[in-house]
Amino acid sequence: MAKKSSTANKVNIRPGVSVLSVLKNLNYKPWFALAEFVDNSIQSFIANRGKLKRLNDGSEQLVVEIDIDSNDEGVITIRDNAAGISRKDFPRAFRPAQAPSDRSGLCEFGMGMKSAACWFSPYWSVRTSALGETEENTIEFDIDKIVEDEIEELRVHRRKAKAETHFTEIELTYLHHIPKGGRTLGKIKSHLTEIYRVFTREGTLRLILNGEELAYELPEILHAPEYTNKHEPRGKNKEWRKEIDFDFGDGLRATGFVALRAKMKASESGFSLFRRKRLIQGSFDEKYKPREVCGDVNKFLSQRLFGEIHLEGFDVSHTKDGFQWGDEENAFLDLLKEELNKKPLRLLSQGNNFRAKPTKKQLQEAAEEAVENTADAIECELPPVAERLSKTVPKEHKKARLAHVGLLKKRLIKVAFSERNWEVVLQVTEDPAVGTWLDVSDSVKKSHTPEGKNVEVVGLRLSLAHPFMERFVGADVGKLEPMLRVAAALGIAEKIARDSGGGVGQVRINVNKILKHVLCHT
Repeated sequence: MAKKSSTANKVNIRPGVSVLSVLKNLNYKPWFALAEFVDNSIQSFIANRGKLKRLNDGSEQLVVEIDIDSNDEGVITIRDNAAGISRKDFPRAFRPAQAPSDRSGLCEFGMGMKSAACWFSPYWSVRTSALGETEENTIEFDIDKIVEDEIEELRVHRRKAKAETHFTEIELTYLHHIPKGGRTLGKIKSHLTEIYRVFTREGTLRLILNGEELAYELPEILHAPEYTNKHEPRGKNKEWRKEIDFDFGDGLRATGFVALRAKMKASESGFSLFRRKRLIQGSFDEKYKPREVCGDVNKFLSQRLFGEIHLEGFDVSHTKDGFQWGDEENAFLDLLKEELNKKPLRLLSQGNNFRAKPTKKQLQEAAEEAVENTADAIECELPPVAERLSKTVPKEHKKARLAHVGLLKKRLIKVAFSERNWEVVLQVTEDPAVGTWLDVSDSVKKSHTPEGKNVEVVGLRLSLAHPFMERFVGADVGKLEPMLRVAAALGIAEKIARDSGGGVGQVRINVNKILKHVLCHT
């Protein structure tokens, strides 16, 4: 029990006050730090729901408002209409690492509010009025002064309040970590929206950030016929969503749903993992994407698969931004993968094989944008380049081999047709010394086989360091394969046109046919 001064106007915060000064160095992200305050509000509301319901004639709803002022030193204010912090709970609420007696809710480590507040701010205050108590209490934390002077008791500023008044307001000032800029505030909004989606969806919580109420919208789920491994549709449209519920021993259980997105979006696909209705891992653009289930990041499945999975029996990190898997993650992934590919709704197979055809409207919008942008580039950039190129028409120089440079990948493909033997050498480089988008070489290698047929060697090298690739591929690795296929079609078409004696137009004809009959397949 905490010792109080004779006037009962102080709260004891020892032991462990020295730890308050190092909490600013925690590896928090701003949305998870803010989530600690929301967790406290939700827990207070749930623990006192019956009393709040009676007080409000059954129309109770938790409202949490977060206001972020990024100007100057920065100020963050968090307000709620939960039950407030009762005077008897002050020692636990304000003493570092004082865990609650009931750890089955969202507050289990006794550090959430203290660690998040100290991470954000060296000077913060709590003003609260507890339901059923006739006083409003304010406590101020000056962390530098507390640590320097080894202060073990803080003054509680009291004023009268009505017994039916209930709220808590936390103000963080002189911020260590100021959420600045539209991008950071946008990410905070998106992450908090997803972290508390279950509570807002069921109507328990209204979460308001800078005056805007946050509401999660579920991605549109794919409705389509089943596709075979040959990408052929079969049967009627299905909704590609599957409920999951499996137990893997020792009190460990997974429930929820997994589905395929109607529209691929790599940045927001993947799983969101929950515990006690609160998202722990996989919010917004930081989804949980185990390769064992989702596959490679640039594949179709990885860009469509998403879901909400509620885990029971697992511990979480003290910042509540990740699960403590121990040795159980592999078992979870094995069971999840098995569950998702069970008949009659084989989600993983569908995600790998399905190819959505854009609507006419989508095609028209995309075509309009592509044509306008390409036309602008030709109109602005082509004249000087065309003039320079037209003045000099160099004699064709056929490269016998490609120069040796650092490669990301090299593959040799052997091809036989019309009594000819080819070796196609496919290369991808990011060496900045390679100045051309596509290099092609054409040479003949004497055969040492009994048949004695010479081998024609075609070298094709694509440069990722070329400005065109940096502009249109960049970090989006999913665009690399189509670029490589077009480059390969160009190089092979050039080789065939040269051998057949065709003119320059033959290259274009060959490219069209190679893309249609060869490189559109898996």
